[in-house]
Amino acid sequence: MAAYFALKHLHILTVAISVSLFILRYWWQYRASPMANKRWVRIVPHINDTLLLGSGVALVAVTHFWPFTPQGAWLTEKLFGVIIYIVLGFIALGRGQRSQKVRAGAFILALVALYVIIELATTKIPLLG
Repeated sequence: MAAYFALKHLHILTVAISVSLFILRYWWQYRASPMANKRWVRIVPHINDTLLLGSGVALVAVTHFWPFTPQGAWLTEKLFGVIIYIVLGFIALGRGQRSQKVRAGAFILALVALYVIIELATTKIPLLG
């Protein structure tokens, strides 16, 4: 049981760091701040997101909530939500030529996806089934 709580708290901490860095990086990019181009800003989110993914996989192994199963339907939806969040985050923060309007729209939609992901994780009740 202690392993579960440690993994759960690590997962929640890395989620909080990931969301904070996402918002901060978007703000820096929006304001054309030189902070957006710092080396650590490109590296730290990847390290944190690797820990986030690892703790999520470990939680699946410990809890036996498997995606694509009836008891793991909420987790399946959460995984699709994470994929949508990643795509929207790439649009919002990516280096491609996109208008500020498109980036802002992707940023807002990514925050909505995060809300849905957190709702699924806390309630464990699927939205679609």
